[in-house]
Amino acid sequence: MYKHIAPLLMRMEPEASHDFAMASLQLASQLQLDRLAGPPVLDPVEHMGLRFPNRIGLAAGLDKNADAFEMLGGLGFGFVEVGTVTPRPQPGNPKPRLFRIPEARALINRLGFNNLGLDHLLRRVANRRYGGVLGINIGKNKDTPPERSLEDYNAGLTAVHAWADYVTLNLSSPNTPGLRDLQLGQALDDLLTGIADTRACLADREGTRTPLLVKLAPDLHDDDIKATTDRLIATGIDGVIATNTTIARPDVSHLPVSSESGGLSGPPLHARSLEVLRCIRATAGTALTLIGVGGIDSGRRARAARDAGADLVQIYTGFIYHGPALVREIARDLRGSHGGG
Repeated sequence: MYKHIAPLLMRMEPEASHDFAMASLQLASQLQLDRLAGPPVLDPVEHMGLRFPNRIGLAAGLDKNADAFEMLGGLGFGFVEVGTVTPRPQPGNPKPRLFRIPEARALINRLGFNNLGLDHLLRRVANRRYGGVLGINIGKNKDTPPERSLEDYNAGLTAVHAWADYVTLNLSSPNTPGLRDLQLGQALDDLLTGIADTRACLADREGTRTPLLVKLAPDLHDDDIKATTDRLIATGIDGVIATNTTIARPDVSHLPVSSESGGLSGPPLHARSLEVLRCIRATAGTALTLIGVGGIDSGRRARAARDAGADLVQIYTGFIYHGPALVREIARDLRGSHGGG
């Protein structure tokens, strides 16, 4: 069905196409059409104390407000990550802010954490039916000063702790000024120490310890990646998502809209995401669960991420261009494989 709908969606302005698709998926969720979907490809694996039905997940960014995760989960994902959500609603950056590069099956976005806030997202996840693993990706509001970033991340973790199977700290979007500075040095130490203390208090209060992951940028130097990985391990972080979008323009600088500011995603990012995965795995050994994301649009590229050290993989841009069939293709290709840590 998607091959018949895709040409219509691709003729629409990119963000309008996204909004239309999400509204359709939200309606399908409300009608509980996810119940009509077939079972996912089963390839159960355990990481971070969680049992994943298979190794393929949906990356954060598509379902920022958790409006359609039930229906998305019904498409065969072993896990779905919603968000990025900020404590307070915010509109994001001025439009236009989403651009296609169809020649490279890539996207550039400078959305800027547009979302309806924690209260809206919590109402959506409170009565979930989806039986896979649900991750919630949290960030800080744009107008929160850097020195108060921990307050926003603590607010997000406190709000979602009881509802999320895991929580991701998004420190790497290029579209919130100053956010990427939190990935390094004293700023990272202060944030991770504060978050670890908050999680410990929540675990004592609620009787459950929710795994924490950090999503990193591909634009860090390898030495910085190694130093950040060591800090993540030392503060008890459970995993890393590698990687977010890139501000570089590998293999697309000659193509229309490549000069637009924002983060590039899709196949041009794939080679660098593999390098980051290898660097983290070599540094961390088996101490961290690694989720590979960046340019994965086929079973072949998913296996490359696995071979580079990923335990699990996520898709986003590949899903936009190739549709739901990609989910089961990758799940089948990874079934029974053993990679990463």
